[in-house]
Amino acid sequence: MTEAAPDPRDELVNHLGALRAFAISLARNSATADDLVQDTVVKAWANIEKFNPGSNMRAWLFTILRNTYYSFNRKRKSEVEDADGVLTGALAQKPDHDGRLHMRDFNAAFEHLSDEQREALVLVGAGGFSYDEAAEMCGVKTGTIKSRVNRARARLTELMELDGEEKMELTDTVTAGIVAQRSAA
Repeated sequence: MTEAAPDPRDELVNHLGALRAFAISLARNSATADDLVQDTVVKAWANIEKFNPGSNMRAWLFTILRNTYYSFNRKRKSEVEDADGVLTGALAQKPDHDGRLHMRDFNAAFEHLSDEQREALVLVGAGGFSYDEAAEMCGVKTGTIKSRVNRARARLTELMELDGEEKMELTDTVTAGIVAQRSAA
């Protein structure tokens, strides 16, 4: 008697935290991020037959989320912007953390990066994907991802006025992963 293969739907819940962190880094708004994660899970559930058992479920979900985000942005460009800043002012800001790297300062610097640089940093730094996996998810070459990550880290260092020799006290593991230098490709 052969044991039935596990249902990939059972694995979806294991990736919700990472999906939400990635969504927040892209959308920079927790409500929008929650919507993106929900849409991602619904799409994954509805298209689970397209998932190849034994392949990387997390990468598949991140790709769905990324594509959902960019589709959302294309649609949003035709909408009216928050010209008076009322909606923007109502957004929640995470509290400051102890240490040299305050979340507020990091968020401000992170916002100055391009979408592509933020995406690359989150996938490689916080998401733990290899450069090759991130490149495949983004549809670019590995060298492009490496370049985006290096330029983004350099820009963050510049924007946050960090000395390369200084030891930073990092209390947030996602932020630590994003700004940490990777020696392996």
